[in-house]
Amino acid sequence: MRRRIPPAIVLFVLAPAVGELLSGSSPPVEFFNPFTFFLLAALYGGGAILVRELVLRWRKGWSSLFALGAAYGIVEEGLMCKSFFDPKWPDLGPLGTYGRWVGVNWVWAQGLTVYHAIFSIAIPILLVELVFPEERKSSWVSDEWLKIVGLLFVLDIVFGFCCFPKPEPPYYPSPLHVAGIVLVVGALIWLSKVLPPTLPTPLLSQVPSERKFAALGFTSTIAFFVVFWGLPNTKLPPLVTIVLGALVPLISARLAMRWSGNGHNWSDTHRFAFASGALGFFILLAPLQELSNPTRPDNTAGMSLVGLAALVGLVLLWRRLVQQQSNGQEMLPSK
Repeated sequence: MRRRIPPAIVLFVLAPAVGELLSGSSPPVEFFNPFTFFLLAALYGGGAILVRELVLRWRKGWSSLFALGAAYGIVEEGLMCKSFFDPKWPDLGPLGTYGRWVGVNWVWAQGLTVYHAIFSIAIPILLVELVFPEERKSSWVSDEWLKIVGLLFVLDIVFGFCCFPKPEPPYYPSPLHVAGIVLVVGALIWLSKVLPPTLPTPLLSQVPSERKFAALGFTSTIAFFVVFWGLPNTKLPPLVTIVLGALVPLISARLAMRWSGNGHNWSDTHRFAFASGALGFFILLAPLQELSNPTRPDNTAGMSLVGLAALVGLVLLWRRLVQQQSNGQEMLPSK
């Protein structure tokens, strides 16, 4: 199968499957609607391909990938969905008022930017590179196809900005807000081009076990959701939540870089453990989302099967990585 299916196609499908389907944002009934699936694949898959190809062609590392992933999240939520600004966005809950200032849902915006950078972009790219280790340092699309993917991505954003969603009356951000989005995204793209491939981080003499990486991914994800979806229900000042929301990914990234020798000393099984630990939160959450079906406006039927399918896929990939490692196959260094 790996010889027949190009890695770009796998990433094109996997990115929305992680970012929307496994997370429960678009349950199976919605996700597998052909029109919705194409929109999500062009958005998430197109964005992931663009980010991966730019990082590869600029010869950058994971810090640049996260910067571009953050830019992707801002474009999706700020321009396409407009949820950064719309106080009545359906998923906001208390975040429609908590941390809202000068027409911006700041806590929501910060949380979704971090979420998309990690779960919609970084983790799908990492997993596909583990599936195709021999093509990890190769470009997955030609220049012509990269332009086509970029055009699909832009058209998807424009369509969403004009047509999605359709409240009464339709909500559109002010020109000042749109200009702010453009400036921030431009700054992140510039940052991704000037960041060094690796950042100076104190290193450990020995790489910890895969269990520690899995635990780091799992606990970091729990901490992320506690901060951005738990604390807004308390009386904690929004500024404190924003500071904590910045510390969670920064501490997690610093530990991962320190344990892995700035991304050079860890093996594929360590990378897999880190990513699967983060995804484990959603796998455990999937059946609970299906049980909450009567209390949600969307149909969450089938989420248990989604969680089971994700678990089976991760187990199969883990077995192959362990087999490769036991056979002494070369583990190509990551970015």
